[in-house]
Amino acid sequence: MGRVVVDFEVSNYSDVLDLQNGRLTPDQVRKMVVSGIVDTGATRMVLPENVVQFLGLPIVDRSTVRFADQRKAERNVVSNAYVELLGRSGMFKAVVEPNRPDALIGAIVMEDLDLIVDCSGQKLIPRDPNTLLTEIE
Repeated sequence: MGRVVVDFEVSNYSDVLDLQNGRLTPDQVRKMVVSGIVDTGATRMVLPENVVQFLGLPIVDRSTVRFADQRKAERNVVSNAYVELLGRSGMFKAVVEPNRPDALIGAIVMEDLDLIVDCSGQKLIPRDPNTLLTEIE
């Protein structure tokens, strides 16, 4: 497939809610643009530890992670990561990876935001540019 890299904005969802409720001004919302690798074989989103610390995301769990070389390790899981990508947004949990320079965007984010990988164009695109499609059986 190759390597698909996208830049996206991630914020602290608690700050976003406080902005909507008038308790914060836009410049007080903790947010940043992050470069992310789209990995269709990964389940969750992974954020670098420095991003998580800057955003003040709360640790809510621990997870065993398995790397491509089959090593395993325990990592923190945070919540309230508000992702804005290609005009779509959602709040997600993320695995925290120390010393990682970029984020990893897994299947949960792609599925929820209804995004697919355009293999020939080596880019991430909305499945339907006009709407989120929800399939119900």
